[in-house]
Amino acid sequence: MIGYIIRRLLQSVVVIIGVTMLVFGMEHLIPGGAGGIARAILGPRANPVTMHAWEKENGYLSPVWYQYWVWLDHLLHGNLGFSYKLNQSVDSIIANDLPRDVLLVGTSLVLAVLIAVPVGVAQAVKRNQAVDYIGTATSFVLYSMPSYALGLILISVLAVGIKVFPSEAPQGTTVGAMLSHPAGLVLPIASLTLVTYALFSRYMRSSAIDSLAQDYIKTARAKGLPERLVLWRHLLRNSLVPVTTLVGLSLPAVLTAGLVLEQLFNFQGLGLEYFNAATTDDFPVMLGITVLVGVATVLGNLVADIAYAVLDPRVRY
Repeated sequence: MIGYIIRRLLQSVVVIIGVTMLVFGMEHLIPGGAGGIARAILGPRANPVTMHAWEKENGYLSPVWYQYWVWLDHLLHGNLGFSYKLNQSVDSIIANDLPRDVLLVGTSLVLAVLIAVPVGVAQAVKRNQAVDYIGTATSFVLYSMPSYALGLILISVLAVGIKVFPSEAPQGTTVGAMLSHPAGLVLPIASLTLVTYALFSRYMRSSAIDSLAQDYIKTARAKGLPERLVLWRHLLRNSLVPVTTLVGLSLPAVLTAGLVLEQLFNFQGLGLEYFNAATTDDFPVMLGITVLVGVATVLGNLVADIAYAVLDPRVRY
């Protein structure tokens, strides 16, 4: 087990280095090279002397390999760059917005798993019955619907129509301030939860159907074990293997939460921050968040692989 984890860690390090190279290259693909970056940051009216001084001060006149080395060293020390538009370091921006994204996406992810796992198992056990048909139809409708469309429907019905919940997320700057107005969190969390649940439940149903056909399930039933023990002791663990991949790949969403949904509900998170940076050409913020999402994606895959090895020891070999 330890050897397997070490191998996966080394592979993840190699992939992360590749991600940093790609992101660093994206910065230098901006039209005009360093001059394009300087003009985007200093503004279109910046004169050549000012631009040259800025490029020299920030190391853009050095060889590309040296620029990458310095940039990588900054990353390793937690320095993700500086936003000249906001006059604030990128890591402080992320540290300020990330807890709110964890609240939004973390809550929706947990709720989606808690709903999808039992529903998927119930559909597999009651295959081709009313429960299965209703669950399948519901999942298809939700999965085929973009999250922003579902959000608009919820706003139209629950915020504008019957006015049960507000259409805008709480505008507190801290998680505690947002939790003081829980009604504003219902619609954005529900939008993410329903879409995520639809995906998870389909995978859970398919995996549970495959597991039900295996010999160990038939043997457990032949030994006279109660159906409850057969399902939760023998079926569930093996059926969760594919779902762990989806959960691992969903972890990076904590950093962006659902960019469109944050814009829709005016949720102050990294997704909205990234959208604003894209519209104002705030490249340091865009690149800093991109690096973080890339690293989180690699770590999410690593977590999924380790969970695979725990659930199914054959994966280690």
